[in-house]
Amino acid sequence: MTIKIKYFTDKIDKLEYIDGKSDWIDLRAAEDIELKANEFKLIPLGIAMELPKGYEAHVVPRSSTFKNYGLIQTNHMGVIDCSYCGDDDQWFVPVYAMRDTKIAVNDRICQFRIVENQPKLSFEEVTNLSPESRGGFGSTGRK
Repeated sequence: MTIKIKYFTDKIDKLEYIDGKSDWIDLRAAEDIELKANEFKLIPLGIAMELPKGYEAHVVPRSSTFKNYGLIQTNHMGVIDCSYCGDDDQWFVPVYAMRDTKIAVNDRICQFRIVENQPKLSFEEVTNLSPESRGGFGSTGRK
């Protein structure tokens, strides 16, 4: 699959899909950012994409983002649908700083993957489901 991408800056590395390692692709800060504890910021990621119809991108923090920068992604997972595809539709990640922090341009701060949209669903109301029950709480059934 080929995705059209527009870069808003030449200060970040080009996106790279590394086959065999992970199907998540790192995204980078498009500018230097300085945040004080308890500040919110939309960090520009320096890209826009034209996703194929029927697909969306899921954007989440990298596993090291909190450790390295003290940042929490405020929506916990961003969803970018295929309609967000114009020349001015730069991707951003919304973050909340838990401590004073600095992010340098080109730092890897989040990651994304492209997934197919959920199929059209309908729901059928029933009185009973499968007789196999796990106890109603989490994977262990223990409260």
